[in-house]
This record gives sequence, C-alpha cells and structure tokens, in this order.
Amino acid sequence: MEKDEIIKTVRDGLECMVGVGKTLVLNEEDRKTIAQLEEKADQMTLMGLGRGDNKGVKTVLQRDVIIPFQTTMEYKWPCGPNVILMHDDKVVGEDIDDADKIKSLEQSSDSLVIGNIVIYDKSVLTSLNSKSEPLVVVLPSKPCNEIEELPHVCNATLASPSPPTDEYLKELMGLESEHGTGSFLLGFDIECECE
Repeated sequence: MEKDEIIKTVRDGLECMVGVGKTLVLNEEDRKTIAQLEEKADQMTLMGLGRGDNKGVKTVLQRDVIIPFQTTMEYKWPCGPNVILMHDDKVVGEDIDDADKIKSLEQSSDSLVIGNIVIYDKSVLTSLNSKSEPLVVVLPSKPCNEIEELPHVCNATLASPSPPTDEYLKELMGLESEHGTGSFLLGFDIECECE
C-alpha cells in the first residue's frame, strides 16, 4: 500500500470518529513550528501550578506522519489521566474522570481538588519555594486504538497541544476558535517492526 493511500485511510478513519471534524497532514515546516511553540509553552506556568512538559506532543513529533484534527464537544477524550502533576520525579496529582473518586478525595484533609484535578498531598504545594524544583504539569501521549488497528499503521499516538499550538493548528485548518472546539494531534508510523 502506498504511503498516500495509508494516510487517506487514516484520515477517513479519524473523520468517522464522533466529534472529529477537519483533518490535515503536517509538513516538515509545520513540525518545526510546533516544536518551537511547545518549547515556549513548556516554559510558561500552566494552570498556576508549575512549568509544562508536553510529552504527548514530543512523542507525536517523532512519528512518520502527523495529522492534526478538529474536535467538538462530542469527541470522547482518551481515558485519563490527561494531566499528570509531577514533583521530584513523583506523581503528586492528576486529572480524574470518576466523580465518586473526586468526592471521596474532597473529603480528605491531605488532598486538594481543583475542578477535576487532584493533588494527593497538598503539603507538596506548601513546600514549594524559589529553591525547590517546581511542579511539572505533564501532558502524556495516549494510544489511538481505532487507528492502530488499520493496516500498515503502528505506534498511533494522540497528543493534546498547548494553547499556542492549538491556535496555530486551527489557523492551518482554516478554523475559527469557537467555544467547544479544539484540536488534537495524531502521529503514527508506517510499516514498522511491530508488524
């Protein structure tokens, strides 16, 4: 199967998913721009908690093909966590989808709940100072099983871009920034060792 045919099959597969709109294939220049945007975003304070580390986008940028796609409110995010809070190489918090678990953690005097983000031991926050390592807000990569199952595709990986990259991708796709819409990145390899 030709590379262009594989890419078309992947785009068709993506566009059949609920909550997915327009797709696009990135070129080498787009990859460089995204790498620069993400590097800048990593230096910014995220959610007022610490610096960022978008491991997901870094992983996707290593794939053979990268396809950004528009998402709507109907898009089902990959299972969590989608945000992981790290301090001194230890997980100290994350986002949680389970409302019962969030309620339970809200009752705990040790934890701090901010929306659906939970910091398991809030003493970590009080111990932060100018000399300590900051919290790192990690955005991990996620598998994309629906695309991974397609022929000649492997290492199908999803990533959530930073706000500057999201804006860049929407501009590339000719999309307005409307409430409830976003973008995701899909990266995949063609014909690799996993076959």
